[in-house]
Amino acid sequence: MAKDLQDYVLDLPLPNRAFFALVETTAKLVDVSEKYWQARGINGARIRILVEIMKEGGTVLPSTLARKIGVTKSNISLLLTPLENEGYLRREAHPLDGRKWVISITPEGQSLLLLHLPENRQCVASKMQALDEQELHQLLMLLHKLK
Repeated sequence: MAKDLQDYVLDLPLPNRAFFALVETTAKLVDVSEKYWQARGINGARIRILVEIMKEGGTVLPSTLARKIGVTKSNISLLLTPLENEGYLRREAHPLDGRKWVISITPEGQSLLLLHLPENRQCVASKMQALDEQELHQLLMLLHKLK
């Protein structure tokens, strides 16, 4: 039985080896960004929420945001409350459907991103310099194909 288990842990077929190499590499690269945020006393997951709101033009439905960051609709409120309490976002009634809420990034939230994103992006980019421009394009193409 232990031998069978070892086959699933160590003797992986090429697609599985590639998958786990991708997962491990992604985790290490995400860690670069997380360490940047931690060194500044900022929660990286909260930054991601603010970035996702900005990608949507600064205002988004909670359900859309939940889908984008991969959490349930019921959990999104727990994630938004600290950002709202810190003044980085606000919840308002939907302008067309009073039963819904919209989330908007505040000027303070935008300032936080403007202050830190350039340096954070540079830290991440420095790790990606292991690949040349052609390799980066190839990586993007392969990742898009997998997605």
